[in-house]
Amino acid sequence: MSDLAAARRPDSPHVGLFVTCLVDVYRPTVGFATLSLLEKAGCRVTVPECQTCCGQPSWNTGDREATKRVARPLIDAFVGFDYVVLPSGSCAGMIRYYPDVFQGDPVYGPKAEQLAAKTFEITSFLTDIMGWNDVRASYRDSATYHDSCSGLRQLGIKAQPRALLAKVEGLELVEMQRPEECCGFGGTFCVKYGEISDRMVTDKVTDVDTTGAGTLIAGEVGCLLNMAGKAKRLGHRVKARHVTEVLAGMADTPAIGDDR
Repeated sequence: MSDLAAARRPDSPHVGLFVTCLVDVYRPTVGFATLSLLEKAGCRVTVPECQTCCGQPSWNTGDREATKRVARPLIDAFVGFDYVVLPSGSCAGMIRYYPDVFQGDPVYGPKAEQLAAKTFEITSFLTDIMGWNDVRASYRDSATYHDSCSGLRQLGIKAQPRALLAKVEGLELVEMQRPEECCGFGGTFCVKYGEISDRMVTDKVTDVDTTGAGTLIAGEVGCLLNMAGKAKRLGHRVKARHVTEVLAGMADTPAIGDDR
């Protein structure tokens, strides 16, 4: 899908930016950083007024009808762009599931297929579609990168953020022993299985702490909120930041989970 989308890429693609709920509510800086990166890569960016939930919570709990109600206005708002880009692999992955959500629907089935085929997580889009790596940011600290589950396992995102971070002046990337291990967030998973989730995030932040890195970077606000909160409760001093904030040179705000 990426090869086909890249082959059809306009010189200055019109991108619809889907901010996502967690970014809108908890970390707006990530939305502005994503916009900045897209514009630096030569894209024309529009942020539609329809910035609803992608439907992932209802889909994961088996409520197909609620997912459809949430997804229809999103599809109508974003289907007309050359590409749709998100600072979240899990929400991008949910849109990739829309053809399953609307299977057999004569109206929204084709629209869902069209939207899914041109929806990308930001680091994947910059690297795989735009072929862009002209990062001009600086960030003087050691950092470790957490591979969020949906981005890694569904969308194949692993090398892309690391390749871009390697261009950041002053950044030293130190790998965890288990960077691909889930942090225990999983959206509704942490609510349904609180004790299991807590053990998972404890193991994760212990792995982070073992690296000695000063900053924890990831591509999911949900994962970062989960890990930052647990690290703070355990007394660890690591700073949690979204990958877009570092790449866009917008990491001068308090880290995720820090007092403001």
